[in-house]
Order: sequence, then C-alpha cells, then structure tokens
Amino acid sequence: MDWLQPMRIFVAVVHNGSLSSAGRLLGLSPASVSRHISALEKSLGARLINRSSRRLTLTEAGELYFSKVERILQQVAEANDTVAQWQKVPRGTLRVHSRMLVGHLIVVPALPAFLASHPDIRVDLLLSNQTVDLVERNVDVDIRIGKLVDTSLVARRLSPAERILCAAPDYLAGRAPIDAPADVARHNCLTYRIHEGRTVWRFIEPGGAMQEIPVTGNLQSDNGLALLEATLAGVGVALMPDWAVRDALASGRLRRLLPQHRISHREFDNGVYAVYQRAHTSAKVRAFVEFLEASFAGRARPATPAASGGVQPTSLPPSTGRTAPVTNDASSDAR
Repeated sequence: MDWLQPMRIFVAVVHNGSLSSAGRLLGLSPASVSRHISALEKSLGARLINRSSRRLTLTEAGELYFSKVERILQQVAEANDTVAQWQKVPRGTLRVHSRMLVGHLIVVPALPAFLASHPDIRVDLLLSNQTVDLVERNVDVDIRIGKLVDTSLVARRLSPAERILCAAPDYLAGRAPIDAPADVARHNCLTYRIHEGRTVWRFIEPGGAMQEIPVTGNLQSDNGLALLEATLAGVGVALMPDWAVRDALASGRLRRLLPQHRISHREFDNGVYAVYQRAHTSAKVRAFVEFLEASFAGRARPATPAASGGVQPTSLPPSTGRTAPVTNDASSDAR
C-alpha cells in the first residue's frame, strides 16, 4: 500500500483530535478519513485509535506508531525542502560534454570565471566530437554545433554562427588571388571529414545565386582544432566558424576571403547550442547555460579586412535565449 498518505492522515487525526477536523484540514470527508485509518490498522494488524462517540484516544500501539511516524514525516518534509533548495541554488557536480573546437576555444577559457563565481559547483568536463546520450552518459549540458533530432531535449542557442573562408597571410603570399568562388578550386583546401567522396563548398552570391565549388587539399580531418592550427600555420585555405577565428582575424594572423559571399550547407545549421534535459532543470544547469550565453554575447565580431583591402565591421548579436529544434552536427567544416 501507499504508506505516506495514511500516515499523514493518522498524524493529522492525532494532532486535531477528531476525524472531522483532520478531514477539513486535508480536504477529505470524515468517512474518507475513517476508511484510511481502518486500512492502515488492517495493514499493521493493530488497532491504533480507540473511537467513541465523544473522543478519540490512542492505543498503546497507536502511541508508539505516532512517535515513529511523526519523525518520519518530518524527515520526508526536510528531504523535500533540501531538494527544492538544491534546485534553487547552483551547487553540486555539473557534467558537461562539448564538441572539441568550441570546447577548447570557448568553454575551457570561460570555466575559471564560472567556477570563481559559483564556488559550490564542481565541473566534470568531457571533450569529444561524438554525439552523446545525455541520460546514458549522465551529462547535464552538451555543447553542440548544429541541429538536434531528439525533441525531448531543450536546445538553447548560445550564438548564431557563420562559416567564413580564411587563410594565413603566409599562405596567400605569392599565390593566385582569390577574387571569386571559382578561384578557390585552384588552392589547397583544408576540409572537414564528413564522409568519403567529393567535398563541395557552396558560396551564395549577394543576389542569392549559389555556386558549388568542388575542392581538394592535402589535409582532411574530423577535428576542427587541427584544421584551425593548420590554417594558422599557412597550410591552406579553410572554412571556419566565425567565433573560432575572431581573435586570429583581429590580430591579422588570418585574413577573411570572399567576404561578400555567404557560405552555406543546405542541410545543416552551424549555430552553437546548449542541450539539456527538459524536465526539472537544475539551478547549476541554468547558471552554466546563462553564463555561456553571456560569454558568447560579449564576443563581438572583429572588423575584418575584406578582399578589396577595405574593412567590413560586423557584430555578433546577443543570443535570444530561445529554445529551438536543432540534427546532430557532422556537417560543419570545423568542429
């Protein structure tokens, strides 16, 4: 039987001295209260209350049971309050998984400030390019790039993302200029490994027309950080998320190419999302997601030298914080 409800009714009867008074307190009829007490006595195999027309008195078994049950109910209430407070105050172990590129460039640098501002939280961080099952791996927050298939999860967008074409000045020096998408095919292109077969980069003209350019190069990887390091070292041309190359563009270590073109993948979204379970979101999860939102919102896109030598200033809009249905992300040319 469900013991807690009869126990609560029994204690209420003892405190209030009558079935009717206990019933008014609990929103039950005297007959319903009486049935619960009788069922409890039957389950215990002992009479708890002596009933008369004038008053109720506890039997010896009833007095013993009341002393134990009252303490149990107090402990249950304390346990409930503890968990409720736990949900309100950020504390405990926060298990985070992140894609490697965004993890190394954004999440890890943000952790010291987050931990300093939340001393009761301990972070357990896992970095990989695998898609994890949050329940199976006991992960509180997963930082993903791209869309989510599982609609039972919440995907909160931390930042929009734009892929841009870039290369190091050392690579560009002495090579044919890249003034149009067709020029890219003559260069060493560093590509993200999605599947076997031909790699195609899609460039969208200002008027909306799309050009599909097959590209090849001497380096392909499933690790965005490896592609970024190779691009910075002058190995070739790459497509990178704007948030990943912000500092390198600002310092001149990389140059943006074909800034007048948008670069698209027709099937995938390149936004950065914090993914977590929908039910009973804890305070530690809310605190971490809001902290990452602020971290991304504070990263303004730098003024970027355009191919013509001019400057093209843009800014990174703050996240709306809206949840969005987001497919898993084996799509971008850098993870």
